Amino acid sequence: MSSTGIEQLENSPAAKTEHRAGKYLVFHLGREEFGIRVLKVREIMGIQDITDVPQTPGYVKGVINLRGKVIPVVDLRLKFGLPEIEYTQRTCIIVVQVEADSHNMLMGIVVDGVAEVLNLVPGDIEDTPDFGRGVVTPYLLGMAKIKGKVKILLDIDQVMTSQELHGLETVLDRN
Repeated sequence: MSSTGIEQLENSPAAKTEHRAGKYLVFHLGREEFGIRVLKVREIMGIQDITDVPQTPGYVKGVINLRGKVIPVVDLRLKFGLPEIEYTQRTCIIVVQVEADSHNMLMGIVVDGVAEVLNLVPGDIEDTPDFGRGVVTPYLLGMAKIKGKVKILLDIDQVMTSQELHGLETVLDRN
């Protein structure tokens, strides 16, 4: 098979869906459910003291000390433009490993609560719908249809752009 034939197979809808299949950690933000690949998750912890860092965007809550390593914490509600709410017993920090400019970085994301781990097969996943001109959603892997509900699958590497991650690393390096 020619190299263009292989590229066409890799870019086909079936291959794209196959690539997205696997285990996802499902969490809540408001009434919506989101999923991120379990392979990206390093730890789930309850909310704890977060140290503010000046001159960071509003969605950056600050940093935490994770076993001697200082990692940034982002409130995903604020990052997605949802209203800020008071943290509860169910609020937690999911520590994820994100890839920025070809190296890995640990980061905490604050979510309203963790629901479950789902094993998604290709038939459970649909492509992200077209939201029209000017709406770019590179952070969405697709939509999972489970028991009549839709779960939004996130590419956590894309949720924070490499420019934002570089900015966080710069702030952390200064402190």
